[in-house]
Amino acid sequence: MPAGIDEASIKQAARARNAGAGEAALELARRKAAGVERAGAVVIGCDQILLRGADWFDKPPDLPAARRQLQALRGRTHTLETACVALRDGRDIFTHLARPRLTMRAFSDAFLDAYLAAEGDAVLACVGAYRLEGLGIHLFERIEGEHSAILGLPMLPLLGFLRANAMIID
Repeated sequence: MPAGIDEASIKQAARARNAGAGEAALELARRKAAGVERAGAVVIGCDQILLRGADWFDKPPDLPAARRQLQALRGRTHTLETACVALRDGRDIFTHLARPRLTMRAFSDAFLDAYLAAEGDAVLACVGAYRLEGLGIHLFERIEGEHSAILGLPMLPLLGFLRANAMIID
């Protein structure tokens, strides 16, 4: 369910107080969960910020921006600050921050253009302008971290929490 939060203003406020990308991702996840909270229900919110050095990356608004973003990431390592928060009645009951590290290979501009032509607007829904579950895997030479955290939801820690708290069958 969409939470209807103003992500840009939350990120801007986080940066203004010198919060790290991980802290900002946790705040975004918490606000998303709070935005759809239902009495007594466990509500899970997640968010991701791509961090390359000190630079934060957002979902690109269009394909030219996606191309520029992928050029900036090409041949370099970045981190996905992937946050997951579960709330019940306004209280945090689970908080997790995963930090997968991904290294893009030094692909050619011709490859980049072919990739964007094949993936099209689908890359605009991804903070890294790549879909690892699709052709985006071809962009990388090394990946460290849980696959589901790279996709935006650190499932193994979340499932462990749900099992430990008898919210799903063990």
